[in-house]
Amino acid sequence: MLTTPWRLYSFALVVTNANSWTALGDPTRRTIFELLVEHPSSVGELARDLPVTRSAVSQHLKVLKDAGLVADTRSGKQRIYRVDEAGLASLRAEIDQFWSKTLAAYKLAVEQPSKEQK
Repeated sequence: MLTTPWRLYSFALVVTNANSWTALGDPTRRTIFELLVEHPSSVGELARDLPVTRSAVSQHLKVLKDAGLVADTRSGKQRIYRVDEAGLASLRAEIDQFWSKTLAAYKLAVEQPSKEQK
């Protein structure tokens, strides 16, 4: 049985793109994404900088692409991958929402009179 009184809290719904968060949750994909932030690259160029095979890099890029974080263009026989600015902007907006809500909650907590002040 619960002895703590129930309190109702109002939480605003934050719409998130779970695919982006999940995609960047993998350390190798996050590294690939960080490399693409520096400059667009082909699978072969990325594989040279990583301890995984070209095939693994391709699979990671597919996940990032499906999450809307990277895009590719054909250049001859290869594809050049780059950060998708729209996907990154969407992820940034989500992070900004969390930050704004955290700051607002902190402001409320600080402005509440403590038990000692009452």
